[in-house]
Amino acid sequence: MAGALMLDHVSITVSDLPRAARFYDAVMAALRVPCVWREADAIGYGTRNSADDDSHTYLTIRATGAAIQADRRHWCFRAPDRAAVAAFHAAGLAHGGADDGAPGPRPHYHAHYHAAFLLDPDGNRVEAVCHRPA
Repeated sequence: MAGALMLDHVSITVSDLPRAARFYDAVMAALRVPCVWREADAIGYGTRNSADDDSHTYLTIRATGAAIQADRRHWCFRAPDRAAVAAFHAAGLAHGGADDGAPGPRPHYHAHYHAAFLLDPDGNRVEAVCHRPA
C-alpha cells in the first residue's frame, strides 16, 4: 500500500454556496479539476472512484446554512505544475479568497515543494502544491 493515494474524497463546508462556488470554480479550474455536478446545496469536483479505476480524489463543497468556524484545518490540492500553483493563488484572490502564503518554494518540507495558500471566503485554509522540480 506504500505510495497509494491516502484520500478518496473530502467535503468542505461553507456558509454561502453561491459565494463559495465562484471561488472554488476558479481555483479548481486553475488546477485543471473539472466541476462535475452542481445541486442547490453542494458542488462536486474531480472524478469519483469506481471498481475499475480507484486512482482519483473527489471534492464536495457543501452548504451548511450556518457560520463556519475557521480553525487550523486545511486542505491541500495537487497541482500539475508550478504555473498551476500560481494560477490557483491568483484565481482565488480574484474570486473572494484571501492570501495566506504567496506561491513559492517551501524548502523546509523538501527541496522541490512549491505551494501557495489561500483562505476561502469562509476562512477555510486551502493549499495547492507541486512536488516536481521546476
